[in-house]
Amino acid sequence: MGNFQQLQIKRRSVRKYIKEQLKPEETKKILEAALLSPTSKNKHSWSFIAVEDKETIAKLAECKPQSASFITEAPLVVVVAGDPLISDACIEDASIAAINMQLQAEELNIGSCWIQVRNRSYSDNMTSGEYINELLDIPMPLEVICMIAFGKKEANRRPADINNLRWEKVHIGKYRLESASSEQEEK
Repeated sequence: MGNFQQLQIKRRSVRKYIKEQLKPEETKKILEAALLSPTSKNKHSWSFIAVEDKETIAKLAECKPQSASFITEAPLVVVVAGDPLISDACIEDASIAAINMQLQAEELNIGSCWIQVRNRSYSDNMTSGEYINELLDIPMPLEVICMIAFGKKEANRRPADINNLRWEKVHIGKYRLESASSEQEEK
């Protein structure tokens, strides 16, 4: 098994971090992973806001009442935004950059967790993205897609089990109603 697959198996969402700042070179490497990410037509439709200030992180945690509260313990939160005027694939571009940052963090033994922002609500009359745009002075037309919390892991989580992959979600040649796993068993 290759190193990349080991990295994927080991990477799990981490929501508890020890009280230790990331080293500047670790933060730089995580951000480099974002900037090295491929984009549709090489348009680079993403932008990243790296936040280390504890007060600002606490305010970011309020963007989704209850479900983002854990980020207050993270020493670094990266807000990932896309510009739909640059590319109609800005959501995909931003998502690729986000997972690249998470995989880079895992290689550095730094925990991370994705926080969905796009299509989420701060209140009845404000989206989570609008709340973050206002908080961080993010100009229109940038749309916040997600935030990624980063920090040294309080504990390691059990790796993913490669023997329990959802092969029924894989279809060969065309979509088939019968599961791929039943086809595998027949072979």
